Amino acid sequence: MVEPAPIALDALLIGTLSPIDDRGTLSGIDKHPTAGPVHLGTTGFAGDHQGDLKRHGGPDKAVHHYPRDHYQAWVDEIGRVSRLEQPGAFGENISALGPTESDVAVGDRFRLGEALVEVSQGRQPCWKLNRRFDLPDMARRVQQTGRTGWYYRVIETGMVSPGDRLQLVERRHPEWTIARLWHYFYVDTLNRDALSEIASLATLPPNWRDYAVKRLQTRAVEDWTRRLDGEARASRPGDAGEGRDRPLTNG
Repeated sequence: MVEPAPIALDALLIGTLSPIDDRGTLSGIDKHPTAGPVHLGTTGFAGDHQGDLKRHGGPDKAVHHYPRDHYQAWVDEIGRVSRLEQPGAFGENISALGPTESDVAVGDRFRLGEALVEVSQGRQPCWKLNRRFDLPDMARRVQQTGRTGWYYRVIETGMVSPGDRLQLVERRHPEWTIARLWHYFYVDTLNRDALSEIASLATLPPNWRDYAVKRLQTRAVEDWTRRLDGEARASRPGDAGEGRDRPLTNG
C-alpha cells in the first residue's frame, strides 16, 4: 500500500475577537496567517479565539480546516470579492490545497508538526458567514454546496509551524467521508439506515449523533433557521420553521 503524500499547508491562521455586526457581537472568524510556530492544545491554537464558546471551539472543534480548492468555485459563484483574495475567508485555521470533503473521513488521523489531530465532524455553517461576506444567504450557500470544511480534535498536543505538512497516519471510518455525512444531514435527510449508522458512530461528537437519534424518533428534520439566518430572522412573526431546508432542490 502506497503511503499518501503529505499535504502542504497553504496557511496556518489564528484570530482575535472583533465585532461582526452592528450589535457588537464578538467573533473570532477574522483569522490571519501566522509567520511562526504556534502551540496546538486540546481546544485549539494558542492565541486563537471564539466569541460564542457554546457553539464554536471546544475539543471537538479545536481546528477548522477549509480547502483552498473551493475558493475558485466561490469566485465563480459570487464574484471576486476581497474576502477570497487570501486564505482565512471562512474563518479557517488550516488552509491547504488537495483534500476536500470527499477525501477525508470522520476518524482520520493526521500528524501535523508535533501534534496529532483527528477529523471529528463537518462544519455546520452559521449566520456569521452572512455578515462576513455581506451576503444574506452565504451560510445557506455553504451548507447547500457541501463546501463546508471540517474540524479536527487534538489527540496529541504540540507545536505546529506554517511550513509543516499534514501526514495521514490512520483511517478509522474511511466509509464515512465528510461529504457522505453532509449528504445524509442535508440532502437525504431521513434515510433511516444511514441515520442508524450515524447514531452509532462513536467517533462523531454526541450532538451529531443526537441529531440522528431525534430524526429517527420524530421522522422530522430540526429547524436550521436560527443557525443559518441569525436571531433577527428566526424571531420574525410567521418565520418559524421556514428556514428548514429540503433536499437539494432548495437546500
